[in-house]
Amino acid sequence: MQQMQKGRYRLAPAECQGDILAAQRLRALCFGTGGADADDLDPRCRHVLIRETASRQPVACFRMMTLPDGARIGASYSARFYDLSALRGYRDRMVEIGRFCIHPDRHDPDILRLAWGALTRHVDRQGVGMLFGCSSFRGTEVAGYEDAFAMLRERHLGPARWRPRVKAPDVFRFAHALRLRKPDPRRAMAQMPPLLRSYLLMGGWVSDHAVVDRQMNTLHVFTGLEVGAIPPARANLLRAVAG
Repeated sequence: MQQMQKGRYRLAPAECQGDILAAQRLRALCFGTGGADADDLDPRCRHVLIRETASRQPVACFRMMTLPDGARIGASYSARFYDLSALRGYRDRMVEIGRFCIHPDRHDPDILRLAWGALTRHVDRQGVGMLFGCSSFRGTEVAGYEDAFAMLRERHLGPARWRPRVKAPDVFRFAHALRLRKPDPRRAMAQMPPLLRSYLLMGGWVSDHAVVDRQMNTLHVFTGLEVGAIPPARANLLRAVAG
């Protein structure tokens, strides 16, 4: 992934251990894990940082694990929480986007635009067919997110041929639990995490259940985005940002 700049921000892949540590510290701040958030998958991933150009302060980060096809999906972070056997037959290149976070004091939409512009460039140049990962809601309580989960059930469940099955011991089966709830669209979108909202606008889909992750203090849903399914108008906007 190449360097990119938009407005006050610059995106670049981590080039040294110091860059990775900066990303891990930002992750710890965002996820409330303390110190530096690190795991055994970090050495196998490509890390990306977005910094404010003037101050060099990290404002966002994520990591990428590239897989040649679905046969290797068992090596992903998502596979620790979801039964992804349905995706093992996926034949094109896949990229798992993980640990995506934005500094809690930063709300500039250019940050997210820059991230998606860089991902678009990477997808096009590497011939990636699917992006996937875990999209997280803050906290482990469903209360306050009912409209969001009801909308996911109503409009955004993944296709049956790819849909993950339950693996984690503690889950919220929202597709069943909220089958009778009619979501309020405005409240639902306000409750969605920004990354998940972006995925959905591009045609992304989710699992039919959320994992209760008490270690990370989140509720998360498996999220998939098939590149070929992105609406043309949206794809053109992304490529304009990507340059």
